[in-house]
Amino acid sequence: MYKSSGLTEDIIDNFRKIIYNYFKQFGRNFPFRNDINPYNVLISEIMLQQTQTNRVSQKFLEFIKKYPDFYSLANASNENILKIWQGLGYNRRALALKIIAKKVIEEYNDILPDSIDVLKTFPQIGNNTASSIVTFAYNKPTYFIETNIRRVYIYFFFPNKLKIDDKDIMEILKNTIDINNPRKWYYALMDYGVMLKKSHPELHKRSKHYKKQSKFKGSNRQIRGLIIKRLLEEKKMIKEELIKILGFSEKRTINIIKQLEDEGFLIIKDKEITISK
Repeated sequence: MYKSSGLTEDIIDNFRKIIYNYFKQFGRNFPFRNDINPYNVLISEIMLQQTQTNRVSQKFLEFIKKYPDFYSLANASNENILKIWQGLGYNRRALALKIIAKKVIEEYNDILPDSIDVLKTFPQIGNNTASSIVTFAYNKPTYFIETNIRRVYIYFFFPNKLKIDDKDIMEILKNTIDINNPRKWYYALMDYGVMLKKSHPELHKRSKHYKKQSKFKGSNRQIRGLIIKRLLEEKKMIKEELIKILGFSEKRTINIIKQLEDEGFLIIKDKEITISK
C-alpha cells in the first residue's frame, strides 16, 4: 500500500491510529514515565542505553531517591554512585552522570539544556540520547531511531525488504511523528515495538545496521565490571592480589586496570588500588 501510493494522509492517519489504539490498551507503566522532569529523564535515558527497561525501573527509583537532583549527584562520591549503579553495567555511564550534573549546575544554572547540539557535548550523550532527552523532558519533537522504533517502521513500511537503511526509516518517521505530543508518540511507538519483538522476533535482523551481540562472558566489559565490583566490596586491594583473584591473563587484566585508571575510575598508589573519589 505504502509503496504503490506513497505516504498519503490516510496512510499516516491509519498508522497513528493503530499505534495509539495499542498504546491506550497496552501501554507500559514505568516510574520514569510517571514523574517526568528533565533530571529524571536524563537519569532514565542514560540508564536505558543498552539496558532493558525491567532492570532500569527499580534501579531508577533507588537512584533518584538517593540523588534526587543535580546538586546531590554532583556532590556524591564516585564510590557511592558506582555502588548504587551495580547491576546495570557500563559503569562509565554512572560517572558521566556526575560530570553532567556538575556541568548543568556550573554552566546552565541548574537547568538541563533543551538543545540537541548542546546535550551532545555532554559525556555519554550522542544524537539519539540527546534527541530522546529533549522529547521526553520537554515534549519537543525530535527525530531518533532505537531498536523498538526501528521494528515498528520495518513491520509497517518495509514488509518484504532486507538490509533496510535507517535513512529510509528516518524519512518516514519524520512524516509520521505526532508533533503535537511527541513524548506520547514515542512512548507508543516503543511499546508497539516491544510487542512486535514477541510476535515477530526476527524483524530487527532485516535492518542494514543489525549486528549480532557480542558475548559478555570473558569479555573486557565483564572484567571491567568485576574489577569495580571487587573494589567496591574490599575498598582497596593490592594490584597483584586483584589480578590473581580475577583469574584472567595478567597482561590483559593490567591493561584493563590501566584503562580504568585513565578513565577516572581508579586510583593506583604504591601498587594499591582504590575507587577514585
